[in-house]
Amino acid sequence: DVQLQASGGGLVQAGGSLRLSCVTSGFTFDDYGIAWFRQAPGKEREGVSYIATSDGMTYYADSVKGRFSISIDKAKTTAYLQMNSLKPEDTAVYYCAAAPEMYGSDWRGHFTDDEYWGQGTEVTVSS
Repeated sequence: DVQLQASGGGLVQAGGSLRLSCVTSGFTFDDYGIAWFRQAPGKEREGVSYIATSDGMTYYADSVKGRFSISIDKAKTTAYLQMNSLKPEDTAVYYCAAAPEMYGSDWRGHFTDDEYWGQGTEVTVSS
């Protein structure tokens, strides 16, 4: 069975940091790209960052560029999202997802509901 287990969320003050983890299993890690999405209350789901696992190419939403960093550990088939300089507007439930690897700024569109999704981890940033 395919599993994506997200963790690492919590309550942090503005300006603080958190590192989210996404432990995966059940699929060939190198054949897939891993993304982090988030959904704030009353808002649509937003693609935050994406990494192509085969070569480490990364993409970021403009709202997090320079503050967030996505990475992977192939040996552990785990993806991470390091979040620094957090802002109250970063408050959301964060989800990791896996889809067949692709490249390009339209990566968000490849993560349909038919792809693999984790259960989400909640991040709350207080002002």
